[in-house]
Amino acid sequence: GGKVAINTTIINFNKEKMQITWATREILPNENVSFFYTFDEGKHKVWKPCTTYLLDQDYNSGCLFKTEGPTLAISIRSSNGSEELFSKIFKTDFYIKPSPPENVTFFWEEDTVTVSCNKPKRNALCLTLELQYKSKFDKEWQSRTSKCCSVGEQGFDPRKCYSFRVRLWRLSRHCNVENYSSDWEAETFWMNGTLLDSCDDDVTPQSKTVIVLSCSQAVLLMMLILLILLCKWQRVQTSVLPAIPDPKYSFADLFNDHNGNLQEWLVKNDHVVLQTKLEYEEPESITEAESQQEDGKNSDKQGPLEKIFTFSGAAENNDGKAAEIACLVPASNTTAPFGGFHILMNDDTYVML
Repeated sequence: GGKVAINTTIINFNKEKMQITWATREILPNENVSFFYTFDEGKHKVWKPCTTYLLDQDYNSGCLFKTEGPTLAISIRSSNGSEELFSKIFKTDFYIKPSPPENVTFFWEEDTVTVSCNKPKRNALCLTLELQYKSKFDKEWQSRTSKCCSVGEQGFDPRKCYSFRVRLWRLSRHCNVENYSSDWEAETFWMNGTLLDSCDDDVTPQSKTVIVLSCSQAVLLMMLILLILLCKWQRVQTSVLPAIPDPKYSFADLFNDHNGNLQEWLVKNDHVVLQTKLEYEEPESITEAESQQEDGKNSDKQGPLEKIFTFSGAAENNDGKAAEIACLVPASNTTAPFGGFHILMNDDTYVML
């Protein structure tokens, strides 16, 4: 009714409170409207002004008031209430929005769960109970409905955690003009018949301990493998690139006192047979030196003895100069042992290390 066609939304909250909203901003963008209502059914109606408005950008867009009867008449008027813009009469029981289910219980039997709630005192036949559930591996809710006030479902995996929620629907064909449902009851979490605070709680402390131990074992195994590879690499490096001995450790006085001058060192160490032992000598080098010594012995049996630098003639004649000359100018085809090797020396030989 009225002069202007205004879209309205009517909700009767479980026969306790009415909420009427309207859309006038598109029709009357610059006018703020007022609202009146009455539950009287006779000719002499007493209209009550709205005391609790719902606002939309400071404009009145709805009204809340107590449900007082089965028949309601509403009137939307101009801001001062003098001109009626829209009116309507309807039955409040056709716009009922049920309250959330009360005292919800879950009964588990193996892989089957049955959910029930308290049965409303009035109009229970107009209500259906909806159950929705999903596991933490599901993206969408699974839904089941049944007559008020019990619904069951089977096929639940005892190893999974599930989220459950329930609500009541008001049947629109026989009881309601609008298909209204209640708000969702608080969501609950279950696993194999056990109530949990959340589905994150299904990770038990024991499983966390197993994860920590597994990670620790993996780290220790990696460290052991690295140590083995390091040892292998050192052995390979030693075999491919053997250490080269430093001669300064075997002939410290030759290099420190005589700057590598072999003749000067030989003069100072007169009548001394050179013997060297290399500190960093490899087993292959020792074997090679021993084989050379054996070859030297065999050659001693077959030929004349090798000469070693001696200065006996100079010593018998007490001729120092002759001894010095003998050191500096060795005799022709003379062999001198040095560091395990035999050096063939002639008149032009001069050794400086």
